[in-house]
Amino acid sequence: MEKNSGSIIVRCKAVLFDLFHTLVSVESAEAPGRGTSTILGVSRDVWNDQLHLHSPDRLCGRIKDPFEIIRRMARAVKPAVSDKVIKQAVDNRIARFRYSLHNIPDTIIDTLKQLKLRGKVLGLISNADATEKYGWDESPLQEYFDCVLFSCDVGYVKPDKKIYELCLGKLAVSPRESVFVGDGGSHELEGAKAVGITTVLTTHVVKHLWPEKIELAREFADYEIDELSEILDI
Repeated sequence: MEKNSGSIIVRCKAVLFDLFHTLVSVESAEAPGRGTSTILGVSRDVWNDQLHLHSPDRLCGRIKDPFEIIRRMARAVKPAVSDKVIKQAVDNRIARFRYSLHNIPDTIIDTLKQLKLRGKVLGLISNADATEKYGWDESPLQEYFDCVLFSCDVGYVKPDKKIYELCLGKLAVSPRESVFVGDGGSHELEGAKAVGITTVLTTHVVKHLWPEKIELAREFADYEIDELSEILDI
């Protein structure tokens, strides 16, 4: 893995970003309210397992109703949970994700501004369900992106190469003209690299949440940065 070559961002035409744990994070934003697992009365590990491994229907958009999304996952791990509690979890989850999408650190905005000033086109590729993208249209992030793809809208989920290819096509750039930046979740760096896109692992959020996952992501990272602003110097 290389660092600080001083040439990648100069040469590329497009920079593609992951969203959650790369540009925004419910945890880092300290969004008010309780976590979904706490409201449902299940362990965070069990809930994360549902989110990351056992809910493809929500991510590819086969299920779009927020209540149904949470109901299916909640009842899979706690069959007796009531509709009232599920509704509380849904409303709270939507509010917390909306908060994180509205409250963006200045350093993130400044980095995107600098990339645009350098003439780069920007793409967003996010694995997200209908509960997680609430608030995007009012997010200060949205004005900087030339292409925005949420998996629940397009039907493809990272690391499926089709979601990367769709973004490249909309931006009218080739893989070799592009860089993908992400925290490495959902095997996203592996997917981008398989398409031929230069990959950058950013650890500024994930090092606090799942540091054990960083080493696995490094295998598919051409470059590694900590703070997102470091992308401007590689």
